[in-house]
Amino acid sequence: MTRLASSTLTMVPPEARTPCYDRAQPCGVLHLGTGAFHRAHQATYFDALLSAGHNGWMICGASLRSPAVSRQMNPQDGLFTVLIRDGGEEQVEIVGSVAEVMVAPENPSALVSALAHSDVALVTLTVTEKGYCLDPATGALNLDDEGVAGDIADIASPQTAPGFLVAGLAARKAAGIAPFTVLSCDNLPDNGKRTREAVLTLARAVDPALATWIEDEVAFPCSMVDRIVPATTEEDLDNFESATGLRDEALVKTEPFTQWVVEDDFCNRRPPLDEVGVQMTNDVASWELVKLRLLNGAHSALAYLGGLAGHHYVHQAMAAPGFSRLVEALWDEAEATLKPIDGFDAKNYRAQLAQRFTNSALEHRTHQIAMDGSQKIPQRWLNTIRAYREADRGVPKALVMALAGWMHWQAGKNDAGETHIVDDPLAARTAAALREAAGDRMREVANLLGISAIFGEALPADNAFVQHLTEAYCSIGETSAADAVATFAVPETVES
Repeated sequence: MTRLASSTLTMVPPEARTPCYDRAQPCGVLHLGTGAFHRAHQATYFDALLSAGHNGWMICGASLRSPAVSRQMNPQDGLFTVLIRDGGEEQVEIVGSVAEVMVAPENPSALVSALAHSDVALVTLTVTEKGYCLDPATGALNLDDEGVAGDIADIASPQTAPGFLVAGLAARKAAGIAPFTVLSCDNLPDNGKRTREAVLTLARAVDPALATWIEDEVAFPCSMVDRIVPATTEEDLDNFESATGLRDEALVKTEPFTQWVVEDDFCNRRPPLDEVGVQMTNDVASWELVKLRLLNGAHSALAYLGGLAGHHYVHQAMAAPGFSRLVEALWDEAEATLKPIDGFDAKNYRAQLAQRFTNSALEHRTHQIAMDGSQKIPQRWLNTIRAYREADRGVPKALVMALAGWMHWQAGKNDAGETHIVDDPLAARTAAALREAAGDRMREVANLLGISAIFGEALPADNAFVQHLTEAYCSIGETSAADAVATFAVPETVES
């Protein structure tokens, strides 16, 4: 087996794009969470930046949990392949912007030292929603989280993303080095503000003077990221090896579409990302809501209801009876809660989303999207439902149907009785809620709504919402998710 590496780049097909810059240059970026999304998104922008002659913006990656990514990338000198698929067409790019990947649990102090290096001007994060250790209902740092408690006890050997940020900033402050900018690239509303509050909360618990310095000196811009990146399969790796003779363990596949919107607020050197397609703006929040409520909200609906109906991929669910109608209805409901954005055409955006969802070449698994739902649905659905209700628009029927699908997903079996793993940090609590109800569907709904870490207090007390949710839940239980979606009717309004 011949691995992709600097010494084997000559074996790459001539039509593939390869790095055209000197990779032996400083890392201006340190990225926490060097998973598939980062490689298919942020890393490609920095690759383009380096290709355009803007030096000093190589990436030092870090994994906060598993050594798997470092084992994929370090033997390949940080090189990896991006396969851009659209229908029957495929474009191959070899990305060289990642210099190395560190493994935080193996040597926390080494990562803290890397964060403190003066070359690092920007720290970016894709650690998923749960990586910020926030309470899903309140958005505040969960001080009862085991990792956060460990950080407070010994910040010199951090365990969490907020902990490493605090430790790295503390080291820079002590050394008289200017702070880095912290740029969250995860699907969280107001992700920069929430990251800032998490870091400040932890810093106050560790060193109040450090917290004051962070509050005064460190920038936490918000951002919105968009690119569909399905999980890479062993078949993808084998096919690439058969075609090229090279084994790339870090290969990722994605779609042609990519978008990155960043708040123009930096406290250190700013990479000229606007020269390679990044939208720099002062209003990221509006773009965040568009993406969370239209793209992510519909994706999760397809994941849970489609998964229950036995569809393994998003494009299969979109082609099944009633699903596209349900998605359009969900978009109508979500769009009603959004404020206008200059230059944004909702009709075209929705048409583009529908096209992206039907891209069969991506093979985007519904089970992948369904992971960590308790951390995702508050911002993808629940905030939309609250906004819809507060605007006195009635009950959003499509969103309620999607939520009923999530509730059924927690039982761990689909319409056909086939079992699946509920991969979620609160899986034990949702399972206990269903078990306690002993098959009584109304109690199942009430028990799940009683998990305040997900639903808070207002929605479970909203009688009209609870009534319609219970009806949707019972509809799925009495027939199936497939039948409930196939017979889904879109009324002009659902009265409160």
